[in-house]
Amino acid sequence: MIKYFAIVLTLITASFSTFATPFVEGKHYTQISNNMVPSEPKVTEFFSFYCHNCFNMESQYLPEIKAGLDKKIAFDSKHVDFMNSDLGTEVMRALAVIHELDNKEALKIAMFSAIQGKDNTGGHDHAAAGHEHQSQINNRDDIKNVFAQFGVDAEQYDTVANSADTNKKLTMWRQQQVSYAVQSVPAFIVNDKYAINLNEMRSLDDIIGVINYLALKQ
Repeated sequence: MIKYFAIVLTLITASFSTFATPFVEGKHYTQISNNMVPSEPKVTEFFSFYCHNCFNMESQYLPEIKAGLDKKIAFDSKHVDFMNSDLGTEVMRALAVIHELDNKEALKIAMFSAIQGKDNTGGHDHAAAGHEHQSQINNRDDIKNVFAQFGVDAEQYDTVANSADTNKKLTMWRQQQVSYAVQSVPAFIVNDKYAINLNEMRSLDDIIGVINYLALKQ
């Protein structure tokens, strides 16, 4: 079962940060490894296409977060394997294919919509009682139908999805999910070393500020 952060769905950009810097370890973030600071700072979002908070983050907040990051900070996204099933693996492969294509953001939104429904960006849980939306994604053919809407034919999809690079990527995602102790999504990992505590974030400025602080921290 997918676990969710109790993220505030009414996040807005504040005119100033509510925290004085530096941010506090153990409160606003947690060190999860002893990795050296990379030469190229980065932040990685772990998410699931089945997570309604992830859909909200992707469609409503992530563009503004990305725009507020220091230009030196690279952004990456990885799909968790909470389902541990054949279908879950196929959905993970879909993100790996998206990484190799144009229209990345549009394809991600399309996958979210196919699984959760186009109207699931307002904060409601697609798995909640009384919610009747049925996922359109039950196998790889269903996924390829989504990609076909963006000009990606079945052969092209299969070539990327079945590649050795994709298999290695999925293995790495699973390993990092365990080593970084990612148990709920969305989750932000900075420099493969720090996990952001989204429960302590009160605005988009707070998220942007702590990522910038940790990514550029020496």
